[in-house]
Amino acid sequence: MNIFIQGMGCVSPQHTTGGPFLAEIREYEGNRLKAVEPDYKQWIDLKLIRRMGRVVKMGVAAAKLSLQEAAVVMPDAIITGTAYGCLDDTGVFLSKMINQQEEMLTPTAFIQSTHNTVGGQIALLLGCNACNNTFVHKAFSFESALLDSIMMLREGAVQHILTGGVDEITDHSHAILSRFGLYKQAPIRNTALLQSATKGTIAGEGAAFFTLGTEMTAHTVARLTGVSTLYRPADIPEITGALQVFLSSHACGPEDIDLLICGRNGNADEDGVYEAITQALFPQTAVAGFKHLSGEYPTAAAFATWMAARILQLQELSPGVLISGTAPAKIRKILICNGYQGTHYSFILLAHPNI
Repeated sequence: MNIFIQGMGCVSPQHTTGGPFLAEIREYEGNRLKAVEPDYKQWIDLKLIRRMGRVVKMGVAAAKLSLQEAAVVMPDAIITGTAYGCLDDTGVFLSKMINQQEEMLTPTAFIQSTHNTVGGQIALLLGCNACNNTFVHKAFSFESALLDSIMMLREGAVQHILTGGVDEITDHSHAILSRFGLYKQAPIRNTALLQSATKGTIAGEGAAFFTLGTEMTAHTVARLTGVSTLYRPADIPEITGALQVFLSSHACGPEDIDLLICGRNGNADEDGVYEAITQALFPQTAVAGFKHLSGEYPTAAAFATWMAARILQLQELSPGVLISGTAPAKIRKILICNGYQGTHYSFILLAHPNI
């Protein structure tokens, strides 16, 4: 059974909520990329906007954009993936708990700090009483949401599922994660990130939602062929072996991939994996990157999926994303190979809907 992406919405550090597809890459200087927030009044009532956290607004906007593009009024399920949840609201709640000595705390601050707040708010705004599930599986959160959606659609119980990945970075979380050496110590321009030879990367955030279905429509963007995850591989041969098994399970080989989108993030300790994979399996394949656009965060694969599906739909590849090789004249299959902190690896295979 085929699974189709029928609509998409994305809020990211780039201009992804309108206008030409990645026509101009937004540049940043430092070690943190902040989402370009659109005018939320297009999708959310002004009175509700004031009470929503930033990540909730991002998620709702991406979800509404996805449903609009798919021409779907009401999804049959809402499946969300997030690693950090509502960090900003969590910080507000904890700060109030400390400052007020655990007294006179409002329940609203706690309710809005939970991981399933984004999915819950989307359901409330849509009036959707169907299945609503949030996966909090670290860097596999978005992939877990995709896998659950695929299984539900193949069971035939639902027709349309709204699936997405969302995470934010705040001042507090950025400071904490910086202590672990995750980010660059010296400021760097994001457009030069993938050529960096030092340790660390740049923080990012974003929300991307997809309306999935089993029927091809006039709004169909791409076909979601398969998703697979690999946790703590022992070495690079294990990754390449798992990747070959994944491709063969979908009647596909490395030579069938027209574009490889890899998760290079400018960290010298992690990017060698992608070089080895490219040389071993995809020496002649065009290779693109995405984390210089989105930054690094646990559900960044959602942004990569949005980018890959849009490339398949428009059949155009922005020069600003190409790392090596030449963009093919016809792009039929795209493989996303993403890693997070050298422990979580995932493969997502997308294809043009007409093949």
